[in-house]
Amino acid sequence: MGRIKTTLIKRVTHELMRLHFNEFTDDFNKNKGIVNKFVSISSKKLRNAIAGYATRLIKKSKESKDTILNQY
Repeated sequence: MGRIKTTLIKRVTHELMRLHFNEFTDDFNKNKGIVNKFVSISSKKLRNAIAGYATRLIKKSKESKDTILNQY
């Protein structure tokens, strides 16, 4: 429990990762800046949720390169 993300967060994160996959890293603070750069979000909570989900996807892709990289 606690890791369930809403459809909005997943949709925005997947779209950002599709367009700018090479810019995301496994560092949450850098990903916050990347999200700010490409999406204008007034809510800090929403920005952090998107950056956190992107960070988790990047970390997961490093563990299993085949599955995540083929999606983007």
